[in-house]
Amino acid sequence: MAEITPAELSANSDETQLFRPMIGARNPHMQTMLPRLIRRRLRFTPWWQRIDTPDGDFIDLAWSEHPSKAQHKPRLVVFHGLEGSLHSPYAHGLMNAAKQRGWLGVVMHFRGCSGEPNRMNRIYHSGETNDASYFLDWLRRRYGARPTAAVGFSLGGNMLACLMAQQEKACSLAAGVVVSAPLMLEPCCYHMEKGFSRFYQRYLLNLLKANAGRKLKAWPGTLPIDRARLKRIRRIREFDDLITSKIHGFRDALDYYRRCSALPMLPQIARPTLIIHAKDDPFMDHQVIPDLDHLPPNIEYQLTEHGGHVGFVGGTLRHPEMWLEKRIPDWLSQFLDG
Repeated sequence: MAEITPAELSANSDETQLFRPMIGARNPHMQTMLPRLIRRRLRFTPWWQRIDTPDGDFIDLAWSEHPSKAQHKPRLVVFHGLEGSLHSPYAHGLMNAAKQRGWLGVVMHFRGCSGEPNRMNRIYHSGETNDASYFLDWLRRRYGARPTAAVGFSLGGNMLACLMAQQEKACSLAAGVVVSAPLMLEPCCYHMEKGFSRFYQRYLLNLLKANAGRKLKAWPGTLPIDRARLKRIRRIREFDDLITSKIHGFRDALDYYRRCSALPMLPQIARPTLIIHAKDDPFMDHQVIPDLDHLPPNIEYQLTEHGGHVGFVGGTLRHPEMWLEKRIPDWLSQFLDG
């Protein structure tokens, strides 16, 4: 099946918008893992900043340049994926691409993801929009009104879509980009428990458990289970049942998944939005693909044949090309430049 290109969805079509996987590397698992080999090191020196939250916790920010430049430059906010951070290849790669465009990039780390456990009896999840909303308001108050866009990857993409849908026309963002997001959380969770996708579940679960273990050591009693029970968890759904849902007011994991899936909320998004998925994403179920007939005209959807999960590596092994680092800034330039 041919790639669904922007030409089918909008007049803004160009040959450079198409994704062509690296020669000899169409395999979805290669696409998913290659960025960790190609984008291992940061190409800029980040500026770190901590802001306090109203509930007595903190959010850590990593800027591509000194944050005082936020008063003068267009801004690109990056929301990372599950247990991601500035050091995730997609995050610092896009930050560097934004810097090259003359924009100021900033990664907002979800609580506990910057390397230091957060203090309060909570963490983060796919539908937790309060911190992002608070940060965007803080950014505007602190540095004034400048064109600002946001990009969310994977879990951060679902969160961003939820945020933009909840805020509708009141959203302060000029535009948003959602990449490889599990827009239907429940079927994606089931998908991660099958076949080779179980490898990714084990990898992510180990990261979740290690982070939770550090939190329990630093702040005993801030999670609803002890370290012995934490070690016995074997599935992400079990982690969400015992921890995520309990500390964020959901009945159980399924209640959390059903209430925080962004797909049903997409028609409420009022700002220009680009959504990118790969059909071969090993993290995803086909149910994340929206019905294009029900999307509002401000949402552009691109479904590629290949790309894996937040991969999209083109070019050759000698000269790799990180397609997202061109596609996303190219699309956002209409809202941030000028």
